[in-house]
Amino acid sequence: MRRIFLVLALTSLCALTTTSADSDIPKVVQPEELHWVSPPWDARVQATWVLGSESGQGPYLLRVRIAPGGKIPAHTHPDARQTTVLSGSLRVSFGADADPAKALVLPAGSVYLAPAHQTHTVWADETEVTYQETGNGPTKTEFLNR
Repeated sequence: MRRIFLVLALTSLCALTTTSADSDIPKVVQPEELHWVSPPWDARVQATWVLGSESGQGPYLLRVRIAPGGKIPAHTHPDARQTTVLSGSLRVSFGADADPAKALVLPAGSVYLAPAHQTHTVWADETEVTYQETGNGPTKTEFLNR
């Protein structure tokens, strides 16, 4: 499968988007409104579109949870993404080899920018990790070896 589980999320979620007609109306998203989905290759990984969508134009906000031992394999995105670690410690390895010895360990509160087309792998070791990604769509995820 060359498409990430986020495509599944797109088809199974009611993405929250803002149109120009209601752009002056504040949008509030409560945690119980989020619909989490997992990829077929790892139930320890879950994601939800909080705002926007993969195919939508403009800003989006994607939230991801990774249980201990869960991993999102080497992949790229066509757009730059800003990632904020909300809880736990996220492991990030840049490059196609995903060498754990070269991984960054990013605790809660850390932020990193993944430039467009930059190969990276993310995973959780001992504790669950929750992080958010923001960028401008449309976007997609391309796996290197799927």
